[in-house]
Amino acid sequence: MYRRVQAAQQKWGGALTAIDHWLEERQQLIISYCKLAGLPPFDDKQRAKPSQEAVQEFCQILMDYLSAGHFEVYEQIVSECAVNGTDSRQLANRLYPKIAASTDLALDFNDKYADHFSTRQSGAFDLELSDLGQALEERFELEDELIHTLHHKHSDRQTTA
Repeated sequence: MYRRVQAAQQKWGGALTAIDHWLEERQQLIISYCKLAGLPPFDDKQRAKPSQEAVQEFCQILMDYLSAGHFEVYEQIVSECAVNGTDSRQLANRLYPKIAASTDLALDFNDKYADHFSTRQSGAFDLELSDLGQALEERFELEDELIHTLHHKHSDRQTTA
């Protein structure tokens, strides 16, 4: 996941400020996820359950990332699609429902754990965190398709203007 965001930043960095900020937030989300999941280089040999503060921090970054995507980047993509034709709009219409499914999963995770993480829930926590990680990985791929289209169309328009 982390290498993918670095590649995205190299490929699309500087194209649009909203995308730059969003990719920075994605990077922070991935780091926070890895820390929470105990993945390398943040793996803890004892693998203790995370603190409520660590879970809250992750959930806050997750909600910020989802909000930035929904209210900044996706709106930019939709407006660009209106300018750049039906093929871009069709792509957005095809991908957005798939992205929304991961949003629902993330919101459920946040509702369940952000303020109420306890040892009673810890049995399901690892499984649900893993499921969320897989959903985020798929989401990042879909978002990258949208960013690629937006970047490609935006760049084409600037060179022809």
